[in-house]
Amino acid sequence: MAISLRKGQGVNLRKDTGFDLSRLSVGLSWEVINSQPEYDLDAIALVLDEQDKVRSLGKLNENGRPTLVGGDVVFYNSLVHPSGKIRLSGDNRTGSSHDMDDETIEVDLDSLPAQFHAIVFLVVIFKGKERGQSFAGVNRARILARDAKGREICRYEIGGNAENAQHCAMTFARAERDGQGGWVFRALGEFAQTDRFVDLLKANHMPY
Repeated sequence: MAISLRKGQGVNLRKDTGFDLSRLSVGLSWEVINSQPEYDLDAIALVLDEQDKVRSLGKLNENGRPTLVGGDVVFYNSLVHPSGKIRLSGDNRTGSSHDMDDETIEVDLDSLPAQFHAIVFLVVIFKGKERGQSFAGVNRARILARDAKGREICRYEIGGNAENAQHCAMTFARAERDGQGGWVFRALGEFAQTDRFVDLLKANHMPY
């Protein structure tokens, strides 16, 4: 039976649980009440080392600044991690999939290289500040973790809340190695005012 997580709660992802954990599928979905323009929520995965940092910031642009493309951030402009073990399904811009996942991040847990210690999953409202949007207008948002056979392991539900009227970003959940050959998946639900996931990266996980 799937576990309904509360903020801060976690669930152990070990092979002895009966789930097929060769692959973890993290599905995000949302619904919005009558909004024009429509809400565009983006799923992002930050792939961290043992120091809790994103080690690679991707290719450099013509000015010598990192673009994050091809680095340890999986997002709408860089759908596949260089290891090939973490993949984003694409960029859903409406959240119109109803009971299905709007965006999905798949992680090959059993073959993810050992130097990657944790994965943090973010959700950001694209241009939320510019459009006057926030998580208070998201009727339902949820994250699901499924095993390689599509069986639901756990879920974390978040409803629209007036307290989040200034918030356009959320650190949804975190998966990290448990030091015993398994993983722990933990619901976080930490909100922020920014509508740029790079701000969360700079605040918490930059390598310098």
